Amino acid sequence: MINVTKTFLPLLEEYNKQLQRAWEKQWLTNRGELVLELEQKLKEYLNTSNIIVTNNGTVPLQIALKLLGNQGEIITTPFSYVATAAAIVWENCTPVFVDIHAEYLSIDETKIEAAITNKTMAILATHVFGNPCNVEAIEVIAQKHNLKVIYDAAHAFGVTYKRKSLFNYGDISTCSFHATKLFHTGEGGAMFTNCEALYNKMFYSHNFGHNGALDFYDVGINGKMSELQAAMGLSVLPYIENIILERKKVVDYYNSNLDLSKIQTLKLRDHTKWNFSYYPIIFESEEKLLKVERKLNESQIFPRRYFYPSLNTLGYMKGNKMDISENISCKILCLPLYVGLLDVELQKIVSIINYNL
Repeated sequence: MINVTKTFLPLLEEYNKQLQRAWEKQWLTNRGELVLELEQKLKEYLNTSNIIVTNNGTVPLQIALKLLGNQGEIITTPFSYVATAAAIVWENCTPVFVDIHAEYLSIDETKIEAAITNKTMAILATHVFGNPCNVEAIEVIAQKHNLKVIYDAAHAFGVTYKRKSLFNYGDISTCSFHATKLFHTGEGGAMFTNCEALYNKMFYSHNFGHNGALDFYDVGINGKMSELQAAMGLSVLPYIENIILERKKVVDYYNSNLDLSKIQTLKLRDHTKWNFSYYPIIFESEEKLLKVERKLNESQIFPRRYFYPSLNTLGYMKGNKMDISENISCKILCLPLYVGLLDVELQKIVSIINYNL
């Protein structure tokens, strides 16, 4: 069976070595030494100023919206994983969808201003498949209208734009360290900011609002990463450059062997150093996608319709029609991409796709 992704696992003895440290300390959660070490190493690797690791990738979105959304309208993309828009609704804010670029697949910044009202509090945009949004244009719009900017950078680990980590853009950026991501802690995530005052609010927000043991700054939730998760992250991080290199080989194979005259691939924004996190292809029609998907499934190959459906079409979102997002979401398929994918498997995937286009 060839799935769309496969979790990278370090050597078990390497993970056990990290776990042994937690056993010796008898400290499994509440920001032990493994969590602190992971944060420091990630700061150094990513070249970011502030990071808080969390127990999953959705909590950072919820905290960002709690702090910056003010239960108002949040301009966002309809083309993302459901967590992006669901977090807006969960925090009693209102998603206001803006359509996407047909090639970059991120929010179309030229359409944002038309969606701004006196209830708009923030822009929540997704770096789709790790492809940067037009961060400069979004920042100009945000400053002009006194709005906050939150980036869902779940796919953007290791991505740089103009030689700067994507996590350094916006008021708050968030990332997922889910087991399906190229860097992972089994389940986990992180949030980033360049603002010290906001960092302090984010910190106590993910730890029940604690100010020491007996005092509390304000309301908070439990977003803390455990030592068991941090142990996985510390075990995976030394492999990250090789993980990216191996994924690049898969992407290069697809680029060289797929019949690109009949499908569209992701257009990366200029000045981007990408992480090879996903390989989406866009078909001429949904019928063609369904045919290819069926043929792949018959050979025990399972790509994923990612992202589908367009989020504005979900009943509880109550979104307006988004022509580009709805069109692309019906025709896009992410192909298998992970470390350890064999050449013979890649040949099989490509031959089935090309034959059925």
